[in-house]
Amino acid sequence: MAKRKLEIMDTTLRDGEQTSGVSFSASEKLTLAKLLLDELKVDRIEVASARVSEGELEAVRQITEWAASENYLNRVEVLTFVDDGVSLKWMEEAGAKVQNLLSKGSLNHLTHQLKKTPEQHFADIATVFELAQKQGVKTNVYLEDWSNGMRNSKEYVFQYLDFLATQPIKKLLLPDTLGILTHTETFDYLSEILERYPDFHIDFHGHNDYDLGVANIMEAVKAGCHGLHLTVNGMGERAGNAPMASAVAVINDFLPEVEIAINESSLFKVSKLVSAFTGFGIPANKPIVGDNVFTQTAGIHADGDNKNNLYFNSLLPERFGRKRKYALGKTSGKANIQKNLQELGLTLNDEELKKVTSRIIELGDKKEKVTKDDLPYIISDVLDSGTFQQKVFVKSYVLTHSKGLKPSTTVSVKLNGKTYEENAQGDGQFDAFMNALRKVYHSEKLELPKLVDYAVRIPPGSNSDALCETIITWQDNNTDFTTRGLDSDQTVSAIKATEKMLNII
Repeated sequence: MAKRKLEIMDTTLRDGEQTSGVSFSASEKLTLAKLLLDELKVDRIEVASARVSEGELEAVRQITEWAASENYLNRVEVLTFVDDGVSLKWMEEAGAKVQNLLSKGSLNHLTHQLKKTPEQHFADIATVFELAQKQGVKTNVYLEDWSNGMRNSKEYVFQYLDFLATQPIKKLLLPDTLGILTHTETFDYLSEILERYPDFHIDFHGHNDYDLGVANIMEAVKAGCHGLHLTVNGMGERAGNAPMASAVAVINDFLPEVEIAINESSLFKVSKLVSAFTGFGIPANKPIVGDNVFTQTAGIHADGDNKNNLYFNSLLPERFGRKRKYALGKTSGKANIQKNLQELGLTLNDEELKKVTSRIIELGDKKEKVTKDDLPYIISDVLDSGTFQQKVFVKSYVLTHSKGLKPSTTVSVKLNGKTYEENAQGDGQFDAFMNALRKVYHSEKLELPKLVDYAVRIPPGSNSDALCETIITWQDNNTDFTTRGLDSDQTVSAIKATEKMLNII
């Protein structure tokens, strides 16, 4: 049996822009419009509300000019209002040819917001249809608050739909405006309308106030709707709209009776771009597009992946242009570390792997984030530690840095079984630490090697919380040697490198 074609309309540029604090520039809207239609392959885009601003008018002009050159103009839609043709005049200036007319889908909204009778409202809408036809504009109609209308004033909804059936309507857009529907209501209400009005093309527009957006779009498809309205990253007013990425994955995996044109491999790229343009962060655990959703943390999961992919599901990251990662932390285990070593092309023997695993668990216990790029540094630090037997311990230290005052350090060192405590100032925290350390060694009539080179490295592309490797070269009796220290704090990593030096000498 041939699959039913399901249209996807993206409304990120219109409804998604109602996210608190979000506003796209004209160039951002044009960039996203091109990406949504050309690369993500959505069927239609809703790009703006009429009459909003001069900036919005310019943005739509740019989009329609580009869309006309690509033969996409009938896939670009604008929200309009029942306003005696004012919105249509705005659309004419913007070059748009498809309007999504906002009308009242519940008696409650009609009575208390418009203060009109159904007959008056229908007459106003008939005027808009007439003007739109003269202007060559296609008209789709939103029934605002339709879900409450079905719950509380179904007679009005059907009275309105009977009227719309007499008009040159292209698509009927049924929004759960306040996000109040359950999945069973979504299925029942749409089934009833589709059975009663088989000639309508019906879109469902879900909101996510109860986190039921994706469940509701599933039921809308099962009921037989012809299109869905979605937004990238689930952007939208209040709790947002049904999210594009999750909806696409669900449709492709669980609704075999329909087919969509969406290019799954572009979902992550578009999601990241929308996030960058809006400053609206993507939760790390957001399905499909979150940073953590293809990351295995528990070692047992990585081990299972090595054994016939025991912890894989149908949501393979490659579908969405992504890769599976294996987190490094206190629950990692050797399997996670081996996975990361394989990616880096590194190999360790069992004893070395055990030492590295122990160090990563230690860092994880301190809540430090360990990445794949940290691994070479950790390996170097751990294996370097095996070259000496520890006899000198830097037991404790206090580092101070105040504006207008010289940095100072108090340090406690255990040397030859005896504990020493000294305080000193310096040109920086590490210099102060070294000055305090010299006092300890002078008291024992011992000299420290000369520091001849000091280098700091962090993994490429890291953030401010990255592990930091400090590599110090010392000179002792005209012989140079190097020690390394690793920590998320630069000064502490230098202190660790110095402690290794004290044990080597």
